[in-house]
Amino acid sequence: MSKRDRLGKGLGALLGEYLDPEAPEAEVRKVRLGSIVPNPLQPRRTFTEDELAELAASIDENGLLQPLVVRPSPSAEGRFELVAGERRFRALRSLAWEEAPVLVREASDETLLVLALVENLQREQLSPLEEAMGYQSLVDRFDMTQAQIAQAVGKSRSAVANFLRLLKLPPSVRKFLEGGELSVGHARALLSLDDSVQAGRLARKAVEGDWSVREVERRAKAAQGSSADPSKDGRSSGPSGSGGSRDPLVVALERALQESLSTRVRIKEGSGGTGTIQITYLGPDDFERVFELVTGASASEVVG
Repeated sequence: MSKRDRLGKGLGALLGEYLDPEAPEAEVRKVRLGSIVPNPLQPRRTFTEDELAELAASIDENGLLQPLVVRPSPSAEGRFELVAGERRFRALRSLAWEEAPVLVREASDETLLVLALVENLQREQLSPLEEAMGYQSLVDRFDMTQAQIAQAVGKSRSAVANFLRLLKLPPSVRKFLEGGELSVGHARALLSLDDSVQAGRLARKAVEGDWSVREVERRAKAAQGSSADPSKDGRSSGPSGSGGSRDPLVVALERALQESLSTRVRIKEGSGGTGTIQITYLGPDDFERVFELVTGASASEVVG
């Protein structure tokens, strides 16, 4: 497609491009709400109760101004899958509507995902990680290149690449980003750190200290310089300090634990398949954080 900005055209025009433009325009008809299932490729994971309640109130007052767009379910005759209109669909269910006006169109799985992305991006409803995961789905499911994704959603290739890079963040940093405690700018600064534990610690300090993006960039750069000297963190030798060779599987498991817990973890192998796992924490608050990640319960719940 030669048009540079799909988003600027509006979802209505996009439907015509993605949903078989050669087919005659389908007419709006009513179907049972119970026969419609949500878009299985919906990139948005969270729908707040407040926004759905507000939309439901508007629909209750003014009616549904725009029909849902659905496709025939490929796995169940007489049922439909949403193509566009997830929020409206949820609002209608909360209002206990029995039927909904729909536009039935043929659509591929790729179309389902692209249109769900576009619809959410138009309304700025996707979190940065939801947007990144949506792009990654296009890569994984349909082998789309970053350039093809950029053209489909109306963004630059570099913007798409930057969102995809967010998926490389360690779990703890992603949690701060998902919770809105860190911005995309903070997260990008932390991506410069190869050490996931170091990135997680810096992220926690940034949240606790309410650091600016510039401050995180400065601290990340300083941390890079410090970690360049292996003698400063003891990584020049094995976890037991013996300096001997280590089982690659143990090294991989140790790294996975570090990324999951966002703290230093050392696996020390003993004899006969025994060993110990040493987990570092940086104070009472960090201990409670690690304890909850390991056990799934807070320390206060266990003590109480």
